[in-house]
Amino acid sequence: IAANVQPHLEPGEAVQAVFPAQTMSPYWAVLTYLMLFMNKYRVVAVTDRRILVCSTGALSMAKVKAVLAAHPRQTRIGPPSGLWWKCESLGEKMYVHKRFHKDVQQADAVLGYA
Repeated sequence: IAANVQPHLEPGEAVQAVFPAQTMSPYWAVLTYLMLFMNKYRVVAVTDRRILVCSTGALSMAKVKAVLAAHPRQTRIGPPSGLWWKCESLGEKMYVHKRFHKDVQQADAVLGYA
């Protein structure tokens, strides 16, 4: 995923952490098929200068299409918890799977957040 973010970075900007997210609670998948149509996938790329929220393909997080938002690098993202953590610190409600919590913690640790 980090390689697919590179075209959207400024010259000399370095990726420190990257993780995927989705906009709809995965628990809705148990209740309804609407998740197939309403869910949007996102990639959050944390660089040495800023935090980018990027849109991706409809069915995959592999292809980064565009930067939707940029936040100051000092923004604290976490701390994550639970199986699907609801992240609201980046302007849009996103859900991050537990498998990627270490990436969120890594991004915050660079700034000294434990």
